[in-house]
Amino acid sequence: MGENIATNKKAFFDFHIEEKFEAGIVLHGSEVKALRAGRVNLKDGFIKIVRGEAILFNVHIGILSTTHHYYGHEERGSRKLLLHKKQIEKMLKAVEKEGFTLVPLSIYFNDRNLAKIQVAIAKGKKLYDKRSDLKEKDIKRDMERAIKGE
Repeated sequence: MGENIATNKKAFFDFHIEEKFEAGIVLHGSEVKALRAGRVNLKDGFIKIVRGEAILFNVHIGILSTTHHYYGHEERGSRKLLLHKKQIEKMLKAVEKEGFTLVPLSIYFNDRNLAKIQVAIAKGKKLYDKRSDLKEKDIKRDMERAIKGE
């Protein structure tokens, strides 16, 4: 993984991550410039498989003020993901099971300067799972504070 642009922290809180994939994204020039400027939000994003293609929905990529309106893009538009057929089939089988979904985890530029997105097959957490995760996080933070305070 190269230069990280944005991470979906909410996905790690709301879901158990089962398996991760790396995918390319079909973008316009203005979208790439906005990514480089860090104007992206993955919080509400999700992925659906439509007619054998993985499509990224509801990810907000802002428009730069320097972009001409003619070359602008749709901020919350759908974007095609570039994956191998076997990966798409694996994702489709997982999503057909109850409780599994596809979520974007992070967007980054790899070493060849191509925009990539990390996609995960995830299962939704119950409320008590979220509470136990918060409790573990608090305990870990308290232990680190105690070690530093020595």
